[in-house]
Amino acid sequence: MTDTIFALATGRGSAGIAVIRVSGVGSGAVFEAIAGPLPQARRATVRKLRTADGLVIDEALCLWFPGPDSFTGEDSFEFHCHGAISVIAVMLKTLGGFMGFRLAQPGEFSRRAFENGRMDLAAVEGLTDLIDSETEQQRQQAVRQMMGGLSREIDLWRGQLIEVLALLEADLDFVDESDVDNGVTDQAKGLLQTLKDRMAASFALGERGERLREGVTVVLAGPPNSGKSTLLNSLARRDVAIVSPIAGTTRDIVEVRLDLNGYAVTLLDTAGMRETEDPIEQEGVRRMVDRASSADILLWLSASDLPEVPIPVTVGGSAPIRLKLNTHCDRVVTDRGGLHISAVTGEGMDRLIELLTERVAAASSTEGERAVLTRARHREAVGVALAALDRGLAIGHLANPELLAEEVRAALAAIGQITGHVGVEAVLDQLFSQFCIGK
Repeated sequence: MTDTIFALATGRGSAGIAVIRVSGVGSGAVFEAIAGPLPQARRATVRKLRTADGLVIDEALCLWFPGPDSFTGEDSFEFHCHGAISVIAVMLKTLGGFMGFRLAQPGEFSRRAFENGRMDLAAVEGLTDLIDSETEQQRQQAVRQMMGGLSREIDLWRGQLIEVLALLEADLDFVDESDVDNGVTDQAKGLLQTLKDRMAASFALGERGERLREGVTVVLAGPPNSGKSTLLNSLARRDVAIVSPIAGTTRDIVEVRLDLNGYAVTLLDTAGMRETEDPIEQEGVRRMVDRASSADILLWLSASDLPEVPIPVTVGGSAPIRLKLNTHCDRVVTDRGGLHISAVTGEGMDRLIELLTERVAAASSTEGERAVLTRARHREAVGVALAALDRGLAIGHLANPELLAEEVRAALAAIGQITGHVGVEAVLDQLFSQFCIGK
């Protein structure tokens, strides 16, 4: 972080505007060398930008952000130039000519914001998710996390663990002091149980936040000629998969990314389920079984004009949500159970999309939740913390506060990994603020 970094913050190629960012020591001097006197902080001004030789590069909108009240926490500035490739090239070359200035590495501005305490790890991840968001629900979740929704809950857990640890430390180290109650260990265990229940409630949401961020996987499965590829094309609203009356046409996984009423969905068309001697088709069936068994939602298709085929246990046994669809209802009317649809005429398609949206929302919606764990590492950290608290509470009933304190420290370290806040100074602050031990 001793170097000053710069980078193009907008997409490459010609555009109306290109934003070039600079952060680090010496930013102010370089701003003045290129654009003249520093303007008022966070106030846009139009300046002529010049090379070291005094040649005019462009006329641009300039912004000055003195640290620590900047995105990175360092002195930084932005030039909003015209987005011509030639202008960008000269600007980057000019900035690279100053001593100690270099091109930023991927994510380095955000890394400096974290290192300087402007963002924690969860907020940085929320920012990344916002940039990568494809749907409205993904955007909303990312904004909540970037604005501190998860961090505030983690900080609450952390604060309560510190309070419990302070009580236990007081019981261990100051048991003879009149300021310390004899029952502080029991008080600590009560607080710990309440906190564990709260953490467990968030953990019980499972993988909803992760599903919403990455997209819900929906697999189309069924026997050959049941209309899987036709349905995929209809839902995607374009010809993605080859449709043919010849059984076994689809042999590999065909994957489409959809925005289903604000939810990200990965829709998979698979090979038809049947016994076959063709080794290539056998591999396609094997892949279908593998993807269907790990799907979030399984749509099992049976053609109304063909004998009904039940869902094999090997295919949908572990899928948490299954919907049975009777296709080709424009050809034959049957009384089979399930939803009757025709991807050709559109009959039943509105109802299918409505049901599918409901199931996707049930599998991934996080709206209104207090703390949403959006990554596997979040769930792993909370799982480790809960295991430590379980061990600690079991130990606590055996009246061993020093062992209970050790498990609380383990839980504190685990959840601290989510936001990057791991330390012992806060324990000391809590301890000294609540007990008169400095007399």
